Amino acid sequence: MPTFSASDGTLLAYHASGSGAPLICLPGGPMQDSVYLGDLGGLDAHRTLIRLDLRGTGGSAAPEDPASYRCDRLVEDVEALRAHLGLDTIDLLGHSAGANLAALYVTRHPERVARLVLLTPGTAAVGLDTSGEERLAAARQAWREEEPWFGPAYAALEELAAGRGSAETFQAVAPFFHGTWDEAARERHADSHRQRNGEAAGVYASEGAFEPAATRAVFAEFDRPVLVVAGEGDANTPVPTATAYAGLFPKAELAVLAGAGHFPWHDDAEGVASTVDGFLA
Repeated sequence: MPTFSASDGTLLAYHASGSGAPLICLPGGPMQDSVYLGDLGGLDAHRTLIRLDLRGTGGSAAPEDPASYRCDRLVEDVEALRAHLGLDTIDLLGHSAGANLAALYVTRHPERVARLVLLTPGTAAVGLDTSGEERLAAARQAWREEEPWFGPAYAALEELAAGRGSAETFQAVAPFFHGTWDEAARERHADSHRQRNGEAAGVYASEGAFEPAATRAVFAEFDRPVLVVAGEGDANTPVPTATAYAGLFPKAELAVLAGAGHFPWHDDAEGVASTVDGFLA
């Protein structure tokens, strides 16, 4: 796999697949191996996907300084990748927690971003809060309510929404991150734990990583095209949260995919590929 050096000398890896103009893709987790993004529902038929393995994940080396796992310090790794690829400007996609890194990259290097895609985005970088009732409403989808797991999972989500619960409670709500909680989704959920760098994840959003007011101020002046994609049934980033995120930009589009969760390319591959490709085109 191709590699390049970060500004501190850490050797970073990326994966290029598909054909067409490049789209740099930042994974979530946080700090999960980018392999989980796959081909983003066949988007690589239209674009060359450049999946960055963040430091300490996938094929990228661990840094000497663990403090460099903090999200704001990862921004220059993205900039180093842009320079390595020889691109004056980039189209940038961030999924979930990776949207926080994309947001900070825009804050620091707005002139380098031609188009921005925020796919079921995490919102820590912009300070958006999601209410418990919004999460519960996203979970209450007709296609889920007859499933045998729905009652216990919904009760666990009610506990979390009320500010209670434990790590076990959080694990119990995993079905509400997926459009369909089938065997494939359960396997992907198990894989996500193995693919994630837990030490790095603990540093990613640590104190000082985000300055929401400053990021929002840059977004208010960011005049490039932005696409925010939401899953109708995503309890992590419900539609009202995604709608509020899109409202931070002067020219953002919001796309809501029916029947989809937090990983919408598994629920509606054609919808994700056609929506993102149509926007970038």
